[in-house]
Amino acid sequence: MKKKLLLLGLVLLVTMFLSGCSGGGIVTPNTEEAKIKIVVNEYYLALNNLNFNKAKSYCVYGSDQYYDVCQGEALVDNLSLYCSIITINAAIDIQNVSVNGNYATVSGYTTYLLTGCGDVAADDKYSKFYLQKIGNSWKLY
Repeated sequence: MKKKLLLLGLVLLVTMFLSGCSGGGIVTPNTEEAKIKIVVNEYYLALNNLNFNKAKSYCVYGSDQYYDVCQGEALVDNLSLYCSIITINAAIDIQNVSVNGNYATVSGYTTYLLTGCGDVAADDKYSKFYLQKIGNSWKLY
């Protein structure tokens, strides 16, 4: 009986160990939809980190989205003259991704929260973003 319990315990231990192995390494997205979601989420992460150059790098140069980032950067720069702490909390809950060749549309619920000098500006809405594939990269435009 002890031998069976020991064998069962050993089998369970090996099973748990092997089930934790996933092959390791970095997993790269293999669908255009996954790549698009990553770009949109990284764009929002850059905004949250007040890294406007990185946010602009996810946009087509000169596009409406690019200029929206420029306007946000100017607003934060102006606020920083008066406020020592400025935060942006922006997020998107992606509801749909539609890909048509080198163009895509992403829609979802967006939330923006800007704080500075004790003031808060917030906006929640359903938004739609357009992307274009340039080379191997998707960019907001």
